Amino acid sequence: MSKLYARRRLSILAALTAFVASVGLFNGPTASAALPTPVSAATARTYLASLTVATENRTGYDRDLFPTWDTIEGTCNTREYILKRDGTNVTTDSACTATSGSWYSPYDGATWSAASDVDIDHLVPLAEAWDSGASKWTTAQREALANDVTRPQLLAVTDNVNQSKGDQDPATWMPSRTAYRCTYVRAWVQVKHYYNLSVDSAEKSALTNYLSSC
Repeated sequence: MSKLYARRRLSILAALTAFVASVGLFNGPTASAALPTPVSAATARTYLASLTVATENRTGYDRDLFPTWDTIEGTCNTREYILKRDGTNVTTDSACTATSGSWYSPYDGATWSAASDVDIDHLVPLAEAWDSGASKWTTAQREALANDVTRPQLLAVTDNVNQSKGDQDPATWMPSRTAYRCTYVRAWVQVKHYYNLSVDSAEKSALTNYLSSC
């Protein structure tokens, strides 16, 4: 290969790289949430078919019945553990409190540089779990769900998005980023299946519809 040809080839490659970058194809989020990978859509559909369909009942629910923010690792409680897991370049103090970092919220596509702008979402809300069978559990079982860092149940997201979601299931609330909805419903079904929680008819219909396009 002649030196002239090599220089021309490098020049063309540089120009193409600059063009692709200029239209944003290389510009991903500065941080990416690290939710444990949910089961496949096919497995989620199988799991969903096996879930009991039942009317929900919130009688007696109290969030305090689900102890949260256990110590997970060293001095890190559940919230701090997820902030470290889901963030980029996260630094913490001796108490494991995040002092800096970057967090990308997959629900809405926003990136935050302050941990105070980020909530840890219980993907299957605790009240929803209560409605679906957790009312019959022991406190230890409810605590396990509330602090589960192994299943795709806990995720760092924009605080006001988490608050707008509240206790809703997929029949009434889904992430605004359509690209994340398949991940969301796969995770939802996996958690419900693992904990043997029921679904109501509207919830099952919504999950079926979303999974059909995954």
